[in-house]
Amino acid sequence: MSIHNDIEEVLFTKEQIDEIVSKLGKQITEDYKDKNLLLIGILKGSVVFMSDLMRKIDLKCSIDFMAISSYGSSTKSSGTVRVLKDLTTDIKGYDVLIIEDILDSGKTLDHLRSMLKLREPKSLKICTFFDKPERRVVEDLKADYVGSVIPDKFIVGYGLDFAEKYRNLDYIGVLKPELYE
Repeated sequence: MSIHNDIEEVLFTKEQIDEIVSKLGKQITEDYKDKNLLLIGILKGSVVFMSDLMRKIDLKCSIDFMAISSYGSSTKSSGTVRVLKDLTTDIKGYDVLIIEDILDSGKTLDHLRSMLKLREPKSLKICTFFDKPERRVVEDLKADYVGSVIPDKFIVGYGLDFAEKYRNLDYIGVLKPELYE
């Protein structure tokens, strides 16, 4: 049985995703042209987005990754943030851009932002592919770069998962509720 049968509706096609990523890459290129850019991808969800985004940024930049856990196999953040893989780069003096797949409650990114600020980057900003403001718990957390604001639906594909599945879809789809409720 195809994984496509688990999708209730397609929210963003492969072509729409490429258009969004290109637009973000162009804006980041403009904003960071005279800066020491370090992209920090938050594993595992951001890996597909970050791979495409960094190829759209026409600048010299460095990359690193962190693995953070707050969801497990649930559809809601537990509120407990654990660092599973830390950076290998000393970020002091870098213009850091955190690359995230989705900004939801904001708990994980707020914790991460506070932790990284202590490491003294020159600047620290957030780029998220999707922003789901209806679910925000941390009111003062805003992304500096947003691919698209989305409704409160459970989405998968293009790196986003449910229980480690569906990341390999080349589009963004809404998962059928009976599969996670």
